Amino acid sequence: MKGFAVSLLGLWLVPLVALAQQPADFNTITSVTVNGGTVEITGSKKPDFNSFTMTDPPRLVIDVSGAVFQGVAEEQPVGNGTVTGIRTQAYGTESSSIARILIGYEREVETDIQSSGNKLVVKVLGSGGGTAVAQAMPAEGQGTPAQQGTAVAANTPAGANAQDAARAAASDREAQEKAVKAAADAARAEREAQEKAAAEAAARAKADADAERKKQEDARLASQRQDEERRKSEEAAVAERKRQEEEAQAAAKRAEDERRATAQAAADQKRQREEEAKTAAEQKKAAAQAAAEERQAAAKTAAEQKKAAAQTAAEEKRLKDEERRAAAQARREEQQSAREAAAEAKRQQAAEARERRQQQTVASREPRARPSQGSAAAESRESGGGAVSSRRKTMTLVGFQQQPDSSRVFVRTNEPVRYSVSGSGNQVVLELENTRVVESNNTLPLDTHFFPSAVSRVEAFSGAGNTVRVVIQLKQGVRYETRQEGGLITLDFPRPGR
Repeated sequence: MKGFAVSLLGLWLVPLVALAQQPADFNTITSVTVNGGTVEITGSKKPDFNSFTMTDPPRLVIDVSGAVFQGVAEEQPVGNGTVTGIRTQAYGTESSSIARILIGYEREVETDIQSSGNKLVVKVLGSGGGTAVAQAMPAEGQGTPAQQGTAVAANTPAGANAQDAARAAASDREAQEKAVKAAADAARAEREAQEKAAAEAAARAKADADAERKKQEDARLASQRQDEERRKSEEAAVAERKRQEEEAQAAAKRAEDERRATAQAAADQKRQREEEAKTAAEQKKAAAQAAAEERQAAAKTAAEQKKAAAQTAAEEKRLKDEERRAAAQARREEQQSAREAAAEAKRQQAAEARERRQQQTVASREPRARPSQGSAAAESRESGGGAVSSRRKTMTLVGFQQQPDSSRVFVRTNEPVRYSVSGSGNQVVLELENTRVVESNNTLPLDTHFFPSAVSRVEAFSGAGNTVRVVIQLKQGVRYETRQEGGLITLDFPRPGR
């Protein structure tokens, strides 16, 4: 048993890596039993195994691949005369585990290993088991000297005399002493051999352990180097992926900026084209509207001319009579205006001297105009128009214009018209003869009181006897100038205080 234990020490000093977990697909060995010279190994599945034998002392080693132990003792002493004991140990990695069973024998034996389902049966061939071994007697010449002496003593004839018996006893004692000495020498030699074997086993175990440690250290360093290389590779891959992602993001941002810039430019161009098209359409519409208005005015004028041409002789006679009456009325008004002007000239001779100088200056600048002067300070009346046709006229516009030194009220007709201007207090009245207002907008009042002008309000409306009256309200009485150029009549009022 001592030699067996020493040999086991050399075998099991090899470093083994036990599994922390047992994956479900491993073969789980739950029992190792001994019955005489037969050993049964029971697992959870059919075993996949390898075996080999060892000597000094004799033993059988069985390695079951992909297997682990559960509930099996690491050491089972037997000592039944055939099997000395059982040792178990699992080693390997999480993905590959090996279960080792070591069977120690009393002597060199031949074994038969059979797999039966989930069991592995190991039988000793040519032996009756431990009992037969225990009852076997040592062969002749193989026992101890004491045993041999006992056997000789047992065969001594019973009838020997005492001397022979004494010599036999002395010989027996000598033999026993020799046997004891031989046994002690044999025990010492066996002990030395066992110690030598144990030392050799320990040396081998140490060498194997050192080799295994070196192998594991090399494996650990290699794994560490692989892990370091893998880590560096992963870091490089991460850095490269990050760089690629950043480049991709930058490229995507540039593409997006370019797309937005292109879209903005396209939108700007589209908006510019739309604005140009809108402007062109508005211009076209305005031109079409102006052309339509011109055509309408031309058509209207043509219709009126056609209507006038189609008038009967009675209408022509009526117009001639009205012209004669208008001429007579105009002569009377001119005479009245002349008398009023003469009276006014006498009353304001000093003031008119200055006004005459201003009129002469204005006349020198506008030689084509035929100005007339009036004053709203006292009642006055003027008339003008010269030779005009007998057709009824149309007032097309009445307006107000603020100028640097004066304010202008102007009236536009479709052709020259005979008119009269009268003033009383802060009011000036322009009356257009044989004239009408067609558009109602021209009768809306013009509020001009917020201008720095003497004019406060201008309003036109139809008067009696086919006339149009333009009433000009003043903030204060000032002198004014009246002109007519074609179909335009203007009344200029100096700014107050000038």
